[in-house]
Amino acid sequence: MAKKYTTPYEVAYYDGDITRRMTIPAMLAVVIKTSEEQSDALNRGSDYVASFGLGWVITNYEIHITRLPRVGEKINVTTQAMAYNKYFCYRNFWIHDQQGNECVLIKSTFVLMDQENRKMSSVLPEIIEPYESEKITKIYRGEKIEKIENGQFLPYRVRYFDIDGNQHVNNAIYFNWLLDVLGYDFLATHEPTFINVKFDKEVEYGQMVESHYEMLDDQDQIVTRHEIQIDGQIYCEANMTWKKSQ
Repeated sequence: MAKKYTTPYEVAYYDGDITRRMTIPAMLAVVIKTSEEQSDALNRGSDYVASFGLGWVITNYEIHITRLPRVGEKINVTTQAMAYNKYFCYRNFWIHDQQGNECVLIKSTFVLMDQENRKMSSVLPEIIEPYESEKITKIYRGEKIEKIENGQFLPYRVRYFDIDGNQHVNNAIYFNWLLDVLGYDFLATHEPTFINVKFDKEVEYGQMVESHYEMLDDQDQIVTRHEIQIDGQIYCEANMTWKKSQ
């Protein structure tokens, strides 16, 4: 069975929004840091991966939210590199509260990207073996992302501080664009219960992106559909379900 790695974390004031709930970008930054800590402990950190001319890139998140942690709360973040095939690596993250209750489950898909030609590389045994992940042949296909049918959008410019060490927009930044379009009143009174997001193409410094969205309201829940577009091409797409905050 693949090795698990757990680290404690106290949610800081800068991790929260006006409701004092942890934001999605802050949460993702913390869980990714946990995976990096595990990789470093296994001597498979970013420098080791870069020695092959490669870097890790996230292509999908499925985020199941029971509740978002709150500012000042102490949580435990656990990660496990579950399985891999020729091109895709599947890693789970869990956030538990101090009573051991699961707050969030994140299922993620990673690929290795050639830093020179920005093309996907096959998974190297030297990199993946220490995690003791299960080798599989099938490709995990998550829930289908429904397309926007009648949406609207807001434009955003890619800033210098949106770019990370991989020379493209950090994945957490996409969520600023995806969520901000929903507006103050909605975000202050609703919280997500499920997020399914797919990153299709890399966004670079100076580009202008359009954050398209559509909101569907039924009796049980609110669903939002999202697309990040540049010049009519989709760079990121997502579906989210929401509930009213208590």
